[in-house]
Amino acid sequence: MDRPPQSPAPAAKPRPALRAYTIVLALLAVIVAALWLDTRGRIGATQEELTRRLRDIEAESREARLLGRQAQEGLRDAQAKIGALEAKLAESQNQQLALEALYQELARNRDEWQLAEIEQVLAIAQQQLQLSGNVRAALLALQLAESRLSRADRPQFLPVRRALARDIERLKALPSLDVPGLSLALDRLAASVDALPLAFDERAERVPAAKPPKAAGAAPEEGFLRRLGGEVWRELRQLVVVRKVEGAEPPLLPPQQAWFVRENLKLRLLNARLALLTRDEAGYREDLRTAHNWIQRYFDARAKSSVAALAQIRQLSSASVSFEPPSIADSLEAVRGFKARRERGGA
Repeated sequence: MDRPPQSPAPAAKPRPALRAYTIVLALLAVIVAALWLDTRGRIGATQEELTRRLRDIEAESREARLLGRQAQEGLRDAQAKIGALEAKLAESQNQQLALEALYQELARNRDEWQLAEIEQVLAIAQQQLQLSGNVRAALLALQLAESRLSRADRPQFLPVRRALARDIERLKALPSLDVPGLSLALDRLAASVDALPLAFDERAERVPAAKPPKAAGAAPEEGFLRRLGGEVWRELRQLVVVRKVEGAEPPLLPPQQAWFVRENLKLRLLNARLALLTRDEAGYREDLRTAHNWIQRYFDARAKSSVAALAQIRQLSSASVSFEPPSIADSLEAVRGFKARRERGGA
């Protein structure tokens, strides 16, 4: 007869140590996976940041090349202006030579010689006023002419002396401008550009990275894995640099572009000096405004040298260099009219 089926033997229960070891391995696997995902995300963010920085550097490079071309154009314009001034100077020298020849021709008549000299001096002073607004030179020429006519003490010179006196009073009433002092200040400011610190070099600062998190409830058996994880974390931490940036990001300039920025800033300041000498108010203020913006953008505005340079530019910008060029045409016409009357025999 058939035997009744026997019930299966009960399965052996897993030991507590094996179960704890399995749980620890699972926790370690989760931690390693989380660290791997976090590291991968950080590396991806770093790659994106590097890509963005490269695009910014390329944009700055294009801007530097554009600034270089503009600097060359500005230099050509400055050379053209200097050439024009040299031509005017040569013309004045030629007039001086003509004056010397005129002295020899009029040596027989003292009055005519004196009037010719005064006329030539006033003509040169008038040119100085028109070219560079040199009020001081014109005033000295008028005073010299009036002094010579007063020593002659001739009644027929009184109309000419009255015209000279009116022009002298008009020039004395004009506001004075310390052109040599402003020019010297611009030269010193241009010479100090090489000592200005760049913004990126001064603002870049490193922040220590955060420490890796500690796993809670770790067993003594995971000491090796913890040490291994710490070594891996230290290596990965060196790949990421955390930097605290306050405000707008300063431009990152390679050494060659930084040199172009400094040279262009010097050129702007020299252009402002040329505009000061020619009394070009618009060009003077535009060059100073551009120099002020470049220092704030490319250099560390918190450094003492940069603060001093910005304050100097603001002080220079407050000066008014333009004015309506005065004229001494009344005195010049009085002298020429007196000479013409003498030649016609009316004196």
